[in-house]
Amino acid sequence: MKVSAKLAGLRREYSQKSLSRSTVDPDPFEQFAVWMNEALSAEIADPTAMTLATADSDGKPSARVVLLKGVDENGFVFFTNYDSRKASDLISNPVAVLHFFWPDVERQVIVSGTVEKTSREESETYFKTRPRESRISAWASNQSGVIESRKALEERFNAVSEQYKDSEVPLPPFWGGFRLKPTSFEFWQGRKSRLHDRICYERKDGAWGIFRRSP
Repeated sequence: MKVSAKLAGLRREYSQKSLSRSTVDPDPFEQFAVWMNEALSAEIADPTAMTLATADSDGKPSARVVLLKGVDENGFVFFTNYDSRKASDLISNPVAVLHFFWPDVERQVIVSGTVEKTSREESETYFKTRPRESRISAWASNQSGVIESRKALEERFNAVSEQYKDSEVPLPPFWGGFRLKPTSFEFWQGRKSRLHDRICYERKDGAWGIFRRSP
């Protein structure tokens, strides 16, 4: 394997903004809303993309990028196939970490917490907003399962499309949402000389405590 010798020398300086304990909102959900709205205003590509880190019942970790589809004081919501690897991890070991990385504004957010399934009604409400092709894909894909070929996948998609050509595509029984209920947040703002700002929130006895971590 050959990787460019320039790899070790790649770096960037961060200097856009700062972050302090005195200026953040006392409610981490409100602070997240401020940052998400600024990411949206900055027209960052895929601002709702987040790395979801999970571990199975044996502690074996895995991670992948999913899309945030809802957030309020109850938690962060995303959707998936309940037979997928991520879902299997979350069902057997219902804790996870979400990581947002917004390089254009030199920010990261890490959210840790416990995970539970959304209600069937909530999953169905969201499913109905998806493009028809995405709803068909939910039926066609045995997510994380081994498949023979791309052709086999496309044939399955076409078969499902034909099945529902004259009707609405219903919510599959194996598909739905998860909600991560945060126990901690970390807001990271890039700063010069790698002296980054890291303001953290932890929930204890029903209240959010705020503190700074060393970079």
